[in-house]
Amino acid sequence: IGRLPFVVKKGFQENIYASYATKILMEPALQDSHKVLRDLAKRNNVSPLYSRDDVVKTLSQVVGCNYDEPIEVNANVKVTFFKNGHLPGAALILVQISSPYEEDINLLFTGDYKKDNIFFKVPDLPDWVLDLPLTIIQESTYGDQNLQEINYCFTNNIFQATQEEKDIVIPVFSLGRCQKIAYILKTMQDSHMLSPNYPIYLDGPLTQKYTEIYLKCDIGIDSAMKDFLPKNLQYINNDNRLDIVSSTKPKIVLTSSGMGSYGPAQTHIPAVLSKKNGLIHFTGYMAEGTLGRRLKDSTYGSSVIVGGLVVKKFADVEYTSEFSAHSKADEMIEFLKKFKNLKLVLINHGGIDAKASFAKNILENVETKNVGILGRDFFFRVNPYGLVKTMGTKFC
Repeated sequence: IGRLPFVVKKGFQENIYASYATKILMEPALQDSHKVLRDLAKRNNVSPLYSRDDVVKTLSQVVGCNYDEPIEVNANVKVTFFKNGHLPGAALILVQISSPYEEDINLLFTGDYKKDNIFFKVPDLPDWVLDLPLTIIQESTYGDQNLQEINYCFTNNIFQATQEEKDIVIPVFSLGRCQKIAYILKTMQDSHMLSPNYPIYLDGPLTQKYTEIYLKCDIGIDSAMKDFLPKNLQYINNDNRLDIVSSTKPKIVLTSSGMGSYGPAQTHIPAVLSKKNGLIHFTGYMAEGTLGRRLKDSTYGSSVIVGGLVVKKFADVEYTSEFSAHSKADEMIEFLKKFKNLKLVLINHGGIDAKASFAKNILENVETKNVGILGRDFFFRVNPYGLVKTMGTKFC
């Protein structure tokens, strides 16, 4: 959704359809996105991509929609959202395009896809969707990794670190990952792996805002999962941050951003990185160029630049992919196998190697007429029967 205000700025004036939960979650996301872009633009002496007014106008055009109920976009286009476990509000989106005397063209966009979520139940797709002649646009973030390859290490790492009374920083993504990690820490308290006397803090305005939305708003969270916070969790703000950062008492700090490059993580990470009794535990993917990736690639005792500071790396730095909100390759293959009349699978949203590996996997294990890889060089012309033509995008 982050580019929507730019699209609106450039003249888009029609409805923007989203699930009701996404509509609720969109406002804090876009306000935060505007703030980040504004600060980056100021730093680089350029104009920001869009203004606060563009954000307000964008939000006024959003139409909240129910899952499983068709939306008549116009006389020829019908859209249906189906619940997706990636995040609250996430959807598999079925687009059905009709034309007189022609069969419907059915396109199913998985978006970032996960088959389940600890905070809410994800129903199976209805049989009528599974029976459609379909083109599926399928993400492939983990197209080259299977479930059994995951190293489940987070709980044990945190347990060992608290036994050694370490100062712990856990960078988290504000939506989804933060709340899941909070729940994991609560379960550790409940099973007596983590003492309720070990201080736990949460930092980051957007992170705290989303946590409050989980607790108080109707975004589809199961009522039994509303109680997901550790017993002793406290919020950090501008008034108490310095005291908490400078405290020598062992503690756990959950902080945005998830890759360490923005937000209060820029304060908490350098404060712990130079400590031999420190642990920085990342909980998700680290993109190239992020602080998390630089720490991953650096060696013990080397110098790392964090927010302009040069800091020696003496703390333990750990990573895990066990909390990913994306399905792995074997899960996505099982998902594709459910469809009875699969005409074409187009693969997107993954690295070059992941896309190629997943394409081969589909050809070997899924009954479909064609598999294509989406990128910057080609687009695909599709009809009710699948692929019509592959066309290059480089025109004179």
